[in-house]
Amino acid sequence: MKVALVNPAWSYEGSIYFGCRHEHLPLELGYSKALLEDAGHEVLMLDGQLMGADNATLAATVADFRPEITVVTTAPTYLFWRCAPPELRVPAEFLAHLRGRGGRTVAIGPHGSATPKPTLEKLGVDAVIRGECEETVVKLASTDDWSRVDGVARLVDGALANRGPTMASPFVDHAPLRWPAEWLANHPHHHHRFDEGPFVGFGAEVEASRGCPYECAFCAKIDYRDKYRRRKLEHVLAEIDGLIDQGVGYLYFIDEIFLPQKALLEALIERPVVFGVQTRIDLWKPDLLELLGEAGCVSIEAGLESLTEEGRAMLAKRCRMDTPELASLLVKARAHVPFVQANLIGTPTDSKEIVAHWREHLISRGVWANDPVPLYPYPSSPSYRDLWGMPDDEAWERAHEHYLAAFDRFSDIQDERPRPLAELESACCGAHP
Repeated sequence: MKVALVNPAWSYEGSIYFGCRHEHLPLELGYSKALLEDAGHEVLMLDGQLMGADNATLAATVADFRPEITVVTTAPTYLFWRCAPPELRVPAEFLAHLRGRGGRTVAIGPHGSATPKPTLEKLGVDAVIRGECEETVVKLASTDDWSRVDGVARLVDGALANRGPTMASPFVDHAPLRWPAEWLANHPHHHHRFDEGPFVGFGAEVEASRGCPYECAFCAKIDYRDKYRRRKLEHVLAEIDGLIDQGVGYLYFIDEIFLPQKALLEALIERPVVFGVQTRIDLWKPDLLELLGEAGCVSIEAGLESLTEEGRAMLAKRCRMDTPELASLLVKARAHVPFVQANLIGTPTDSKEIVAHWREHLISRGVWANDPVPLYPYPSSPSYRDLWGMPDDEAWERAHEHYLAAFDRFSDIQDERPRPLAELESACCGAHP
């Protein structure tokens, strides 16, 4: 069977989107392609940003391929499933250009995972995959009867037909990925890197583990990428070696929580590449932080979230350290890694005075602490479910309206006030045949 996998050409005007707006490797499509080809299917994989193609061009390329199935993402790669643009206008725009020329259509991503019915209605796709997608895409390509595939939701006579649980990939055996050379050449971006360099080689994203054993209130992962799994080290290293051979000089591990793994760090010492991670600083010991630096880490994005024990408890961080201990570890990390950031989220327990004191303390010691970011209650986060219960068909609209009403200032990456969700989606969503 011929299958097209599409990461559309993203745009973010008026969006609350918190993620990076540069190009990134679509790992979920890469894994899906590898598994599909192993099963004997013919695959076309497209990425708007990495190919410099708009959605009309992507749709025309898919139409020329004449697939029986077209899969489109609703978030710009696995790295940003936890902070996806709430609006579906970009995949909807791609599908509008496709105009039924791509065979049966499937959406993957956080929207259909948490709220399948409105995602099906807004995009007009034949199915959505709930949860991690790679094995389920192969199952869809291997049968004409999608009603028997677990993790798949469809509309049948306007009613939701949802089979089985939200899916989680075994993940541990995912083989090394290989990317087109021209995609890597179009990926100069070194994600979340702010040291003085030198910035040598292309950037690339890699996944050594998936999921997180914690259940922090703000983290949108209940319906996908939840259970912690560690990929086989030999596959991770083979993928990294292939990327280095293709000219990559910087890796970003997209792992939700990059836990200390001594064997991986020791292997990276021997390789001519530097890298960035996102992690919890309270899970590291000083000797392992030193090894992290020796391995080539140049960027740590540490989820501190709140500067008070009360705030961390409110966010369900399950952190056993107090603020001075956390600050001390961050400073120790900075002794070995050129850029260390303590991520902060706005909480009512953190007064302006407390925030100012600890930000000044950390920044004066070389650790960047951002101005606290307002919390967006994504439908797949505990915070949403604490406020309103399980997400219904209006979940994204409810979260968006709450966020816009609750805050008069937003994150420092947003140059304009975010627009209402209905306004963002009005031009495309629901307009497909």
